[in-house]
Amino acid sequence: MFTGIIQGTGIIRALTRQGADARLEVETDLSLDDVALGDSIAVDGACLTVTAKTARTFTADVSAETFSRTTLGNARSGGKTNLEKALRIGDFLGGHLVLGHVDGIGRIAAKTLRANSVLIGVDVDAALMRYVVEKGSVAVDGVSLTVNRCEKNRFYVNMIPHTADSTTLGRKRAGETVNIETDIIGKYVERLAAPYTGTAPAGGGLSRDLLSRHGFIK
Repeated sequence: MFTGIIQGTGIIRALTRQGADARLEVETDLSLDDVALGDSIAVDGACLTVTAKTARTFTADVSAETFSRTTLGNARSGGKTNLEKALRIGDFLGGHLVLGHVDGIGRIAAKTLRANSVLIGVDVDAALMRYVVEKGSVAVDGVSLTVNRCEKNRFYVNMIPHTADSTTLGRKRAGETVNIETDIIGKYVERLAAPYTGTAPAGGGLSRDLLSRHGFIK
């Protein structure tokens, strides 16, 4: 579990392919003293398990599933990444509840300077856009941001100078891809409400239509 408040950045030192999977090595100034093998670190919003570490680097395995859902497949040596260590009981929840389970990839459509802040428009698939709501939360490359407004397949977030300076989003340009994790609450509500709304969850499940067709309700 994470909060979307980025604690530091890292530099990718190696991405070693191992069939469909890979091993990722990241160097960082972020203190790793309290990180043990088996702990989780969010890398650009993707929760990865630490399998080895030194004073300034950590290594994590990246599965084929993670590659299919995130931008990590495009990672290159020397690239910069956002980092956040896992939330501990008693820590401040300064952003929102982030699992580090990236839903999919978005693309920056526009960046507009507004006073000292930057308004970013991000295009996503309709399957993800249904979980994005105005004034709700969304994680973009692991950064917790508030949704300003929504359009058909695009949402807008505002990035203050501190966020631009302390994360990689300040350097991202229009056309570049980003990891997107929508708010977990909406997904669970949809799943739990499906039997009562008549909309079966993806992959089937109990629904009003199913019960009616089999004579359990009229």
